[in-house]
Amino acid sequence: MRAVGSHEFSDLPLSADRDVFELRRQGQLLCKALGLEGHELVRVVTVLSEVGRDLLGSPALRVGLRTAPEPGGVHFLASFTWGGHRRPGAETVRAAQRLLDHSRYSASDEGHTLTVGQRLPSTDTPPEQRVERARAALLGSGDLSMADQLRSQNRQLLRALEESRAQQEELRRLNEELEETNKGVVALYSELSAELEETNTGVVALYAELEDKTRQLHLASEAKTRFWANVSHELRAPVNSVISLARLLMAPGADPLSEEQRQQLSLIAGSGNTLLALVEELLDVAKAESGRLEPVPVDTDLRTLLHQLRGTLGGMAHEGVRLDIPDVPDAPRLVTDEVMLTRVLRNVLSNGLKFTTAGEVRLTVETETRGGRTWFAFTTTDTGVGIPLDQQERVFEEFYQVLGVHQRGRSGTGLGLPYARRLTTILGGTLTLTSAPGEGTTVRVDVPAHLDASPMEAQGADGDAPQAAEPAARLGSLVVVDDDPTFLALLRPTLERIADDVTEVTVSSQAFDVIRDRRPDAILIDLVMPAPDGYTLLGVLARDPVTARIPVVVLTSTDPSEVDRTRLTHARSVLNKTHLTRERILPALGLDPVLAAPPPPAAGNAPAESGKTTE
Repeated sequence: MRAVGSHEFSDLPLSADRDVFELRRQGQLLCKALGLEGHELVRVVTVLSEVGRDLLGSPALRVGLRTAPEPGGVHFLASFTWGGHRRPGAETVRAAQRLLDHSRYSASDEGHTLTVGQRLPSTDTPPEQRVERARAALLGSGDLSMADQLRSQNRQLLRALEESRAQQEELRRLNEELEETNKGVVALYSELSAELEETNTGVVALYAELEDKTRQLHLASEAKTRFWANVSHELRAPVNSVISLARLLMAPGADPLSEEQRQQLSLIAGSGNTLLALVEELLDVAKAESGRLEPVPVDTDLRTLLHQLRGTLGGMAHEGVRLDIPDVPDAPRLVTDEVMLTRVLRNVLSNGLKFTTAGEVRLTVETETRGGRTWFAFTTTDTGVGIPLDQQERVFEEFYQVLGVHQRGRSGTGLGLPYARRLTTILGGTLTLTSAPGEGTTVRVDVPAHLDASPMEAQGADGDAPQAAEPAARLGSLVVVDDDPTFLALLRPTLERIADDVTEVTVSSQAFDVIRDRRPDAILIDLVMPAPDGYTLLGVLARDPVTARIPVVVLTSTDPSEVDRTRLTHARSVLNKTHLTRERILPALGLDPVLAAPPPPAAGNAPAESGKTTE
C-alpha cells in the first residue's frame, strides 16, 4: 500500500445525543470510503459511539476524524479532546484497546486527548483517490447539522432584508419559507431520533447475543477442562509405562538384544515420548487458559538439560542441516521449572529444525544482569524459510499455521510457539521472535536465573508451611500403595535407593492393616484406585493414633492442580508420576539427597530385588 499522509475530514463538537449519532454516521461513511468493511467497520463505529457517549457532558468536548501514518501502516483515527478533570471510563478504554489497533490517552494542564483508530487495509486504489472518495462521501451525504441549516437560512433572510426593506411581500414569503424549513428540521430530527432509538435497540440485542455466546463459550471451555482432567490419568499412565518398559529393556543390565530389536525399542520409546509430550502440551494449554499451571522451581543442571536436547533433537534435522547446541560447563546457578524450560527450548528448536532444509539451527546461551537480578538468554537462530511480517504475531495464536510453503510436507498442530510463549511467561520471562522470508528466524527466550516458588509449592497440603524434617541418611522401611503393577515395577529401582525395606500393596483395602502392622518410616499412596481410593485411605490413617504421625506423600497421574487438597489431611506433598525421580521423592519425605545417597553395591553382585509385595 502506498503511503498516505495526514488528512483531516471532520471536526465535530459533542454536546448532545444527536451529535454522537452524527459522529457514528460520519465514521461509518468514512470507514466505507477508506476500505474498512465487515467486522472492522462494526468495531470502529461501535467504539466511536461508546467513547462519545461515555465522554458526553465534558467541557469543550470535540472529535476530529482523520487519517495519519502510525507504526504498522496508515490508520483511520478519531481524536477526542476536552477540558476539566473528567477521565474516560476504564471499561471504555479497555474496550477500545481490545477492539481496535490503536488506542492512546494523554492528559495535561491544557486538557485531555483520547485517540482511537484502526489500521487501513491494503488496496490497489491510489491513496489520493481514497481520500477524495472519503471527502465526497461526507459532502454528498447531506451531513450539515440542523444548527448549520438554520444558520444558513437566517443569513439568506438577513441579506434579503438588507437589500430591500420595502419588499414586505418578499419578507412575508421568506418568513413562510423559514417556517416551512423549520417544520422540515423538526421532522428530520424526529426521524433521526427514531433511527437512533432503533439503532440502540439493535445494539442492546447484539450485546445480549454476545453475552449469550460468551456464556456458551465459557461452558464449552469448562467442559473441555473437565474432559482433560478426567482423561489425563488414563492417557498418561499407559504412555509412561510404555516408555519406561522400553527403557528397561534397553538398559545396560538387561538381557542382550539384537540390533534390530534395539532399533525397534528405540522407535517405541521415541513414539511414546512424542505422544506423551503432545498429551502434556494439550493439558498444559488447557490449564494455562484457566490459570492453573504452576511452576515447580528446582536446581536445574543446565549442562545436562542441553545435552538431553542435543540427543533428543539430533535426529530431527534434515540432511545437510547442522544442529548446534553448546556446552555450558561454567553457567551460573539456575533455579527454575526444569520441565517447563526443557519444553520451551525443545519446541523452539524443533520448530527451527522443521522449517530449515539447508544451513544450521544454532542455540546460544548468555547471562546478563538486570535490576540486580541474573537472567539467562536462550537465543535460537535458524537459516530456514522465515516468516512474513504480517504473520509473525499470528504464529502465537493456538492452532494457527502459516499457509503456503511453510506447511508443505510438514506436519504439526500449531501449538508449539503459543505453548512455548505461555510457559515462558509462567517462568517469569519473555519470548520474542524476529524473522525475514528467505533469511531465517530468531527466537529469544529470557528467563530469570532464580524463579521464586509459587504459593502452591510453598505450602503444604493443608495450607500450612510443612515442618522441616531433620536430614536422614536413609529410610529404614517404606510402604507404597498403588494398584498399577506396571508402575510399581518401574518405580522399584528408585525406591530401593531410598529405603532398606520396601513393601508394595496393590489392593487398597489391605493397605491400612499392612501399614499398622509394619509401622514404616514413610508411606507413598496413589489417589486413583478402586475403593477405598487414596483420599479415603488418607482419612483412615489420619484418624488412627498409630499411623497419624507417619509421613505420607501422594503420587498421582492426575495433575496436582486438579487434586482436592482439602481431603489430603496430613499428606506432606503431591508428586506427579510423570517425572518421578529419587531427587523429587527425597525432599518430599524430608530426606537430604546428598546425605541419603545409597551404599554402593558389593562388587560382582547384582542389584537387590524389590522389597516385599502384598497382593
